[in-house]
Amino acid sequence: MNYIGIDIGATNLKAGLVDDRGRILATQKMKIVQIESPDALARNLARMTQELAEEVGVPMEEIFSIGVGVPGVVEIRSGSLQYSCNLPFRRVPLRRLFHKYLNKPLYLENDGNCAAVGEYYAGAGRSSKRFVTIIHNGKIYHGSNGMAGEVGHMSIEYNGQSCPCGRKGCWERYASASALKRLTKRVMDENPESVLRQVVDENDGHVSGQSAFIAARRGDPIGQYVCNAYIDYLCAGIVNLVNIFQPDTLAIGGGVSNEQDEQLLFPVRRIVAQQSIPCEPDKRTRIVKAELGSNAGIIGAALLGKKKRI
Repeated sequence: MNYIGIDIGATNLKAGLVDDRGRILATQKMKIVQIESPDALARNLARMTQELAEEVGVPMEEIFSIGVGVPGVVEIRSGSLQYSCNLPFRRVPLRRLFHKYLNKPLYLENDGNCAAVGEYYAGAGRSSKRFVTIIHNGKIYHGSNGMAGEVGHMSIEYNGQSCPCGRKGCWERYASASALKRLTKRVMDENPESVLRQVVDENDGHVSGQSAFIAARRGDPIGQYVCNAYIDYLCAGIVNLVNIFQPDTLAIGGGVSNEQDEQLLFPVRRIVAQQSIPCEPDKRTRIVKAELGSNAGIIGAALLGKKKRI
């Protein structure tokens, strides 16, 4: 059986035809700005589904379902898009609108959850029963109101940096890619003679999530300081998750996961082992790198309908 996965990003709507093993067979994308109304969104989802099937030569009867990953709030049961920061629509009955154009099951989910589903079925979480926090016994845990799983908004620095969610000190304000870039820029500006500054200058002044790690590999203590601080923040949240949920597998994704194991994965494993509740080595949470990269959202969205999970 085959599935369609659609990832609604900041600038593009990306769709892929995915087989039962989580392999992407074909992809398409279109600009978000081309979607002028909720009906146009539904119409384009149906169009992309049909065109992907035609491209690969798969009959529509062999497309089991369509899944959509949304950066925002969705109502799982009704298939409604309540809010997305990437679309100017609110309370859109997307499943009902979609069925005007194509009579196939449509599933909606938060995009972060989709990425986790992708890793669970086709990536680093294969064979896990408890994968990080949102995958429990093979199913997404939504909570009583569909909003569970926002682990980025647990506070790790009480009265710390303000977060758009309204709280202070949220994990994502310290351990996200944008947080790493902010930290890198601040420390670089405080140390203008550092190798870190040279690394950024070599990249036309662009501060990236790699800058500090590159500088650290060149022996720069300033770059190493940034790496250590970032890893400490990252581990603060991971230890919380491990202590609360004790998952068998926890995957680190995003661009930072591409860094060398000696610089990221190994120190994370060491710190989490030191700071989490003690247990036998063979029962500790397995901390790994995510495997699917930027395709995790498409694959996860596609496999939402697998085993009629939702």
